[in-house]
Amino acid sequence: MAVFHDLDKLAAELSPRRSAGEKIVLANGAFDLLHVGHLRYLKAAKALGDILVVAVNSDESVRQLKGPGRPVVPLAERLELLDGLACVDYVIGFEQKDVRHIIEKLRPHFHAKGTDYTEKTVPEADVARAAGCRTVIVGPPKNHSTSDIISAARLGEAVPSLRVSARKRQVASRKPSRAK
Repeated sequence: MAVFHDLDKLAAELSPRRSAGEKIVLANGAFDLLHVGHLRYLKAAKALGDILVVAVNSDESVRQLKGPGRPVVPLAERLELLDGLACVDYVIGFEQKDVRHIIEKLRPHFHAKGTDYTEKTVPEADVARAAGCRTVIVGPPKNHSTSDIISAARLGEAVPSLRVSARKRQVASRKPSRAK
């Protein structure tokens, strides 16, 4: 729906929607090399409410979190890709290492985190609680990783999750069919 570069403007955009009773969900991450795990996480986050805001780590914060050579895709392109997903309503980049300041400003009803977290390991959980925001772990088990995709590509291998799917298809194709 819209890419924002100013948190105050995004808060102003959300204010009348909140007043109308719509539930706001915040999801966040690097989203470097968008993959199916990201999509499943975002769809599960959207299911919590009416409006999905996705906060995306800046290029510098991704480098600090993931190391040299990251991100592969620059912030402007990651924002554009996420904005193109049907389940995403708003996207905004951020420079900090976490989204505490975004939670404080937007006061979402839910802060959705992926299954690589537990409710006890979410770094922003204390701020979310203080803001009246519920932290929820959503999405499928963490078996897709941008780091794994990058490693596989550098080695000239298939993406790990695709190899598993291919093996399952091979095994399934060898099984004799049963007539009913």
